[in-house]
Amino acid sequence: MSHYPPSILNLIKHLARFPGIGEKTAERLAMHILKMSRSDAEQLAHSIMALKESIQLCSMCFALSDSKICKICNDAGRDSTTLCVVEQPGDMASIERSGAFRGLYHILQGVLSPMNNIGPDEIRFRELIERIRSGQVREVVLATSTSVEGEATANFIADRLAQFEVKVTRIASGVPIGGDLKYVDQVTLQRAMESRHAL
Repeated sequence: MSHYPPSILNLIKHLARFPGIGEKTAERLAMHILKMSRSDAEQLAHSIMALKESIQLCSMCFALSDSKICKICNDAGRDSTTLCVVEQPGDMASIERSGAFRGLYHILQGVLSPMNNIGPDEIRFRELIERIRSGQVREVVLATSTSVEGEATANFIADRLAQFEVKVTRIASGVPIGGDLKYVDQVTLQRAMESRHAL
């Protein structure tokens, strides 16, 4: 790539820092940006800077927001008695796209991971307890991942919430719709068998 001028090499280097973007993809993106009109390039640069300047965490659920309280927490049509606990804002976005949940969210901003020195004080656990103590929440849906850390986090939260008069549920996991059993891993199959229900 030494045949490119330093300005292009610098852009490629920065684009390659994005997750899932290798050097070749970064090169293609740089070439695309180079072909853009000046106006489009300025709009792209402006949108990146506006993002950095305006995005903050919602003071209630810790979702990404343009204001102090996000649009979901501000929506009077949402069920404020049901709280879905997720790891990251992207998890909340996935659930929202499904249209299957109409309650509120609590984003932990991580999971417990003792190996990485991430305990309850490093995630938004204390804030979750404060929300439960308010007495408005009747059900907490734990929607953390099925990774070891996600399961440990869900179990930790469920244990700590046992002292409150709140129903604690866990999202189902198992064989995906359209999945072929011979390609499903053993842990997923075990979870599917344990979570089976009557038809």
